[in-house]
Amino acid sequence: MNNTLTPDSTILDLARRTIEKERDAIGHLTTLLNEDFSRIVNCILESKGRVVISGIGKSAIIASKIVATLNSTGTPAIFMHAADAIHGDLGTIQDNDIVICISKSGNTPEIKMLVPLIKRGKNILIGMTGNTDSFLAKQADHVLNTFVEKEACPNGLAPTTSTTAQLVMGDALAIVLLELRGFSSADFAKFHPGGTLGKRLYLRVSDIAKNNQIPQVQLNTEVKQVIVEISKKMLGVTAVLDKNKVVGIITDGDIRRMLNNHDNIKGLTAADIMSKNPKTIEMDTLAIKALELMQQKGISQLLALQDGEYAGVIHLHNLINEGII
Repeated sequence: MNNTLTPDSTILDLARRTIEKERDAIGHLTTLLNEDFSRIVNCILESKGRVVISGIGKSAIIASKIVATLNSTGTPAIFMHAADAIHGDLGTIQDNDIVICISKSGNTPEIKMLVPLIKRGKNILIGMTGNTDSFLAKQADHVLNTFVEKEACPNGLAPTTSTTAQLVMGDALAIVLLELRGFSSADFAKFHPGGTLGKRLYLRVSDIAKNNQIPQVQLNTEVKQVIVEISKKMLGVTAVLDKNKVVGIITDGDIRRMLNNHDNIKGLTAADIMSKNPKTIEMDTLAIKALELMQQKGISQLLALQDGEYAGVIHLHNLINEGII
């Protein structure tokens, strides 16, 4: 075994070469788009069924990813492995479904067995292939051409550039459908209710602030009671009110600065140590907007308002605990 380390420059050159080959192949895809792509989009938009996507080998993995992208962007889709389809899973395909078969060569044995069975069912068949003279391309009703000149693999064997082209063509199809359906971020949130992504799309300040206590003092509240309020409500902050109107904020930092600046705090009130014009946010604002404001201002708390009136606090730690960050 050779224990000599390969120079960084050699490793990075090989990586760049791979990326550049795949970049060029993706760029070439734009020249392969034609009327068939438009017809496929319209067929899917008009369909009352699902998009069933099938493939074999690495193309099957790409098919699964395209299915996931379509489902998350408003186009019902399901994956059917080509090998399983000819051994009992052909019943996956329903009458109104549109079928997309993915194959680089378009001539694999499984595809040659599967295509006639799909055609017998009279479903619209779309072939995604890099070989427009293949069996799949000639039998398909429409073709998505994903031709690549060569694989990034130096031996031309490992599917690399070809599967990247398939993936990008699938993304193009999904995003065009998304745009034409008018699929919004609100729609997207319905399909992604869990995890960080979902929370960024639907979680609002009110969903978080309602679980916090509501620290508040008046302008004339003595400093001792201010400290008690901040400690009791455990958010490191309190709003300062003039009756019901927010006029200031006092944080742990303000308390520390006060102790540094005053040997005797007797007689001091909230009005003496508060920061005026505190940053606020409305309760119905998305929580991600609260995070952006905190980051922009370099602060860790915001006072939350409901119709302009003080309603609570949202803290940076809340956002961390919710997985927003």
